Amino acid sequence: MSIAAYVRVSSRHQKDDSQRAEIQKWMDANGIDPKQVEWYADKESGTTMKRPAFEKLQADIFHGKVKSVILWKLDRLSRRLRDGITTLADWAERGLKIVVVTQQLEFNGAVGRTLAALLMGLAEIEWEYRKERQLAGIEVAKKRGVYKGRQFGTTKAKPKRAIELRDKGSSAAEIATALGISERTVFRYVGREAA
Repeated sequence: MSIAAYVRVSSRHQKDDSQRAEIQKWMDANGIDPKQVEWYADKESGTTMKRPAFEKLQADIFHGKVKSVILWKLDRLSRRLRDGITTLADWAERGLKIVVVTQQLEFNGAVGRTLAALLMGLAEIEWEYRKERQLAGIEVAKKRGVYKGRQFGTTKAKPKRAIELRDKGSSAAEIATALGISERTVFRYVGREAA
C-alpha cells in the first residue's frame, strides 16, 4: 500500500459516499489501481485531530507505508488553520504527495507546503471578513430602520437543501456557510426532518 484516501464527515448520521465517489472518479481518471489504495474514514469533527482513522493514517505515514494522500477537500483534514498547516507541513517534509480532488490541487515539497498554508489562511480570512461584512450590513440596516430581524416562524433557507447537503456528507458548519444560516438553525432543520 502506498496511497491513502482520507474521508471525513462530522457526525455519525452523515455519509461519506459523495466524498468516496469523487475520489474514486479521480483515481479512475488517473489510472490508479484500487489495490494500491487504503481508505481511512472518520465520523468526527474537523476541529479535533484526535480521530481514529486519522491517527492510523498518521502512524502509517510515520512507518513509511504511505507515499500519497488523497483528500476530497482540504477542510476534511482539519477545520483549524494551525492544525491543517502543521499536518500539511509535516507531510510535505516527509515527501508525501497530497492531492485534493475537488479543488484540483497537488502539493509536495516546500512549494506545496507554502501553497497549502496560503490557501488555508485565505479561507480563514475570507470567513472572518464575511462575518464582519454581515454584521456591518445589519448595523446599517438597523440605523435606517429597515432591519427588524427575522420574524418568528420564518426560514432563512430551505430546510430540504440542508438535509440534501447533510446526506451528501457535509458538516453542520459547511451547511451553515453554504446556506448563510447558523449551525443551530442547521440542527433545527435536520432535527425537524428526523422527527
